[in-house]
Amino acid sequence: MTTTLTAALSPYRFFEATVARTRQVGPSTRRVTFVGADLEHFASLGLDQSLSVFLPRPGQSDPVLPREHGDGWWAAFRAIDEDERAVMRSYTLREFRRAPGRPEEIDIDFVLHGDLGPASRWAAQAAPGHRVVVLGPRVADNGAVRFRLPAHADSVVIWADETALPAAESVLAALPPGIAADVWIDVPRIGDRRPLYTAADARIAWLVGEEAPEARRGERALAALRAAPRRGTRPYAWLSGESGAVTSLRRLLVRERNVPKCDVTFVGYWRHGTTEEELRARRAAEARTA
Repeated sequence: MTTTLTAALSPYRFFEATVARTRQVGPSTRRVTFVGADLEHFASLGLDQSLSVFLPRPGQSDPVLPREHGDGWWAAFRAIDEDERAVMRSYTLREFRRAPGRPEEIDIDFVLHGDLGPASRWAAQAAPGHRVVVLGPRVADNGAVRFRLPAHADSVVIWADETALPAAESVLAALPPGIAADVWIDVPRIGDRRPLYTAADARIAWLVGEEAPEARRGERALAALRAAPRRGTRPYAWLSGESGAVTSLRRLLVRERNVPKCDVTFVGYWRHGTTEEELRARRAAEARTA
């Protein structure tokens, strides 16, 4: 592989990474551990750190990505034929490990959707030695970390679906000891539930699609949040997952619970019936007209 990397996207850069190992962490999720010499420059606060992962197309050993274009990489990337350019998907960093005498490692959890998408297909077949490129942070405190607990917050509200579960795990682990936290994790299957560590005074509820197949995830979440008594006088909310669900939950908190908009962080990781490419194009158009 030719190594031509650029740090022009400060505080981010491209990292070449290779699959070290994989393991199933639930029926819907496969954890892939990556290593690479580039990762010595990787930096992270953890929390809900977002990454872009570039995967090779079938028949390719390396993702096709114009890294030599510096700030112009995105336009050059879009100019490559869709059947040739790398598959680009957004993920949350699950964990970054650095230890003396050992190579740096990053874990990324891939949600499996059978054969319905190229990233899911890649993850299901990932094996040691498979190569990817990651666009991630070389500065730990960066704009791709959205969870920002205000100093005035005396409680926390968290909702995440299976795509945001890795971020929720990191956020929970970082909460201050004893702070009140109401947490809802929405997953497809009973087997997707797993122990969550936190020093917070947390009430954690799992909303499982298999147990309520007649209700969509947004409806389950709204009903659960409405039924929960409010804790604290200045809650901070972090809502991440399917775009329609997080938007509805934000509206409930702002309009019915009177939580200031500035105290609600909501991140749409995906949208029903929309590919990531379409979602990115929509966001870009909205930004241009804002």
